[in-house]
Amino acid sequence: MKPSSKIIIGCMSWGKWGKQFSIKEQIDMIEFCLENGNSFFDHADLYGDYTTESEFGKALQEGNFKRDDLHIITKCGIQNPGQTRNNSVKHYNYTKDYIIWSAEQSLKNLKTDYLDTFLLHRPSPLMNPSEIAEGITQLKESGKIKNFGVSNFTPSQVDLLNEKINISVNQIEFSLTQNAAMSNGSLDQMQVKGIQPMSWSPLGSVFKEDNSQINRIKVVLKKLSEKYNASEDTLLLAWILKHPSKVSPVIGTTNKQRIQQANFALTINLELEDWFLLWEASRGKEVD
Repeated sequence: MKPSSKIIIGCMSWGKWGKQFSIKEQIDMIEFCLENGNSFFDHADLYGDYTTESEFGKALQEGNFKRDDLHIITKCGIQNPGQTRNNSVKHYNYTKDYIIWSAEQSLKNLKTDYLDTFLLHRPSPLMNPSEIAEGITQLKESGKIKNFGVSNFTPSQVDLLNEKINISVNQIEFSLTQNAAMSNGSLDQMQVKGIQPMSWSPLGSVFKEDNSQINRIKVVLKKLSEKYNASEDTLLLAWILKHPSKVSPVIGTTNKQRIQQANFALTINLELEDWFLLWEASRGKEVD
């Protein structure tokens, strides 16, 4: 089985910050995802107050999965106060020693010899590109990470870091209701530089809020759901997937049916005018 990256499974809610899956339930979810072609799993060291990675690692070990069948993404850099970290204030740490320590800690937690993709979670005003590059280079040369990227970085921040170390991924917030990446240069830059865009919260606020924007979007979604014989969440993902930068959505659901609905979005090619109908509904006005 070759890992498939198009629809990425976000694991933030698998543990303490959400469903609190048992190891058996995690094994079942991993098996289900792999059977349905979802081989990319997105983590961060801090999820579940720095506990979710290790629970996932136990599931990988007890489930006897083939490591090469999975693509594991994780992130580092956010230092939260909490039971597992002696921090007085939330902050970011991108010193060389911390980056290396964090990657090695994730390897230990996830019970693996390598990380497929390792991201800096959020940009810090104090990050030193040369120092970051030294840490990442050491991790790459030792085989502990295969790909390096960032998360929530602006185009100028990507340029700053990309001068010293090659960036292959930028995981950003992108959805029909939060689509600034199409106008602030983020997705343009990623196409130019060959950086893979990943989008967290790809459904946006459509199922979280009730306002005039959401009402407009839902009117269009209802009509298109009948046309494409697809659910509203599937169409929201199809809208993202239409973008030429080839965005990979990171879905946070643990509902198996919704994971299958997300995968169905890969089969839908929204007609040009339907894509613009949804964008117009989000904007509240026609394009200029």
